[in-house]
Order: sequence, then structure tokens, then C-alpha cells
Amino acid sequence: MENYRKARTVEQPCPCPFPNLPSDTPEIRVKDGSKIRNLMRFALSRMEGKTASAEQVGTQEGSEVTTGSEEKLCRQIVFTGTGPSVAKAITCVEIMKRRVHGLHQITTLLYRTIQEVWEPLVSDAGLDSLTVSRNVPSIWVLLSRDSLDSNQPGYQAPGSFDALWAQALKEEAGTQRHGQRKRKGGTGTGRGKGMRKLQGRTGETRKPPGHSGGGRE
Repeated sequence: MENYRKARTVEQPCPCPFPNLPSDTPEIRVKDGSKIRNLMRFALSRMEGKTASAEQVGTQEGSEVTTGSEEKLCRQIVFTGTGPSVAKAITCVEIMKRRVHGLHQITTLLYRTIQEVWEPLVSDAGLDSLTVSRNVPSIWVLLSRDSLDSNQPGYQAPGSFDALWAQALKEEAGTQRHGQRKRKGGTGTGRGKGMRKLQGRTGETRKPPGHSGGGRE
């Protein structure tokens, strides 16, 4: 491929894997350049009534937001991310679940086809353009205030992971306290030894001349 350069990348359309959603359900497609605070500002505006602009989120941050014609509070919202954006999409989902309590969740994993078009560096070299297709992992997450089918693969009930997060936070706090006590103990021991040595040396230098060796008066 040393004689080619990448001309463009085309993402093949991927339909939403959640059928029969209301027409006003927002679909937030997280991109590499998306900022989480702007994505969450728009998502919360549709779920809680916070003020935000869909144009600001979609245009300035490179994200795509698909909504219904009417801007009103919705009962469901969809987050999706592809490739490097999967982790950022999961972060948005977890933040949303902590801001809006009682959300039901269904997670779907699939592959999305991305085509890369490569053009020859020298047009007169007799080389043809190349099209390379790659299957990139993608995640789709549906959050709903209303109950969902618990038999669906990837279903998570509201609060199903609260105990797990509480245990993880407790273990992390215990590890931090143990490290702080260890650092304090090491510092105190070193300082004590240094002070004892310093006091011994000081006592020796401050002896009166009459008590020094040689019996001088």
C-alpha cells in the first residue's frame, strides 16, 4: 500500500436494532470528536427538561443526533458508538443512569461495515482505486423509563449494578487509606532516626571544656 493514499472513509448505514420505538426517541451517535458534557447536556434536556440545543451537539462536536419533529420530554433514548467511540458511548450511558434513576437498559453488540477508498499516489502509474471493507464493533444501548422485556438478551434492570459499584468504591477507598497510612508510617520512622542522631551529635559538641579528655582545668 505504499503507492496508495486513503481518499475517504464511508460508513455503511446501520439500522437501529430496537424496533417499534416511538418516533420522538432521540438517537445519539457518539463520535471520536464528541465531548461528553455536550452529549449529556442534550440527552438530559430530552429526559429531564434541561435546556440544550441539538444543533450545538451535532454540528460543533461531530456527533449525529436523530430526534422527532417535536422537542418534548421523551421516555426512551438510544446511545450508539462504533470502534474507538464504544467506550465513550458506555460512559454516557453510565452517567445517564446515575442522573436519571429507574432506567431500564438493553445493550446490543454488533458489527458495522466501514469502507476505505484508496487512490494511487501517481495517477499515470496504471493503478486502480482500491476499496477495503472492514467490520468494526459497534454498541447500541436503549435506556427507557418504561419497563422493557426482561427476556431480551442484554437486559439490565434498574439498580442491578448499584451493589457492585458500591463494593468497588469501598475497596478503592480502603486501598487509598492503606496507602496513606503506609506513607505516613515510613516518613515518621525516618524522621525519628534523624532526630536521634542529630541530638547525639549536638550533645557531644556542647560538652564543657573541663569535661573533655586530657584532664585540662
